[in-house]
Amino acid sequence: MPVPIIIDCDPGHDDALAIMLAAGDPAVDLLAITTVAGNQTLAKTTLNARRVCTLAGIADVPIAAGCDRPLVEPLKVADDVHGTSGLDGPQFPEPTVDVVPEHAVDLIHRILTSHPEPVTLVPTAPLTNIALLLTRYPDAAARIREIVLMGGSTERGNRTPAAEFNVQADPEAADIVFRSGVPVTMCGLNVTHQALATPEVVARFNDMGTDLGRTCAELLTFYASTYRELWGFQDPPLHDPVAVARVIDPKIVHCVDANVVVELHGRYTRGATVVDLHRYMDRPVNAQAAITLEADLFWDRMVAAVATLGGRKG
Repeated sequence: MPVPIIIDCDPGHDDALAIMLAAGDPAVDLLAITTVAGNQTLAKTTLNARRVCTLAGIADVPIAAGCDRPLVEPLKVADDVHGTSGLDGPQFPEPTVDVVPEHAVDLIHRILTSHPEPVTLVPTAPLTNIALLLTRYPDAAARIREIVLMGGSTERGNRTPAAEFNVQADPEAADIVFRSGVPVTMCGLNVTHQALATPEVVARFNDMGTDLGRTCAELLTFYASTYRELWGFQDPPLHDPVAVARVIDPKIVHCVDANVVVELHGRYTRGATVVDLHRYMDRPVNAQAAITLEADLFWDRMVAAVATLGGRKG
């Protein structure tokens, strides 16, 4: 049976492909898409979710907008990575898919309490919506199968030397999630940097001969240009779909038990995920940390999902 999931995202090039993977792969049942401020403002990330769903023919999944700023600090967007729109590169059609008139946190809670089985949450963005859900609706935790997030790192960061963007954007929210007692899997930079969109991968999308395939290739091409400029990557890592792939088939993403603590006060390390892989601190396990990726399996599922959506649209 497909695993029921909700994606909480801030599209973002890699979020866009995460949505397509979740909508196009038969191993998961995408119940909703919720948006949060992160890579861009809430208005832009929500518009981008609508654009992606319109292009990919995803018309039966509700979209709801959530929090427009972090819990404590001002919003700092990643326009240096994703451009002024958050999805720079391709030309998208005017969206025909609209949002539902409900706050993202309320929609998630309603789905959790009404669905016949526990639901997996897949946040690929700052964790503001998820933290607010857990604090506003304490009963929600019992209805969450697990939280499989893209964020953090077992190593270094990409926004500061120590901190990854999604966690660094709202450390207090991430701290709430990791301390919640809900099963958490962290797909951090150390594993997502293994999902490289090589020229051969981009060609697989172009070779589909569909508007959706070409758009994916254009997204990855723009994304590659910013990654080369900012970090010197020859090929860009596709972060967010890795979390979806972990739910689709756990064999794609190998994890180990760990204790994860979010640093809130360090002068140079605020927003870092301190991942105790070797039990130095004798703290209890509170997460699974993703370590290695079966890259060929990952890209096969990603390409197949986009091909399925492209066929469905035609």
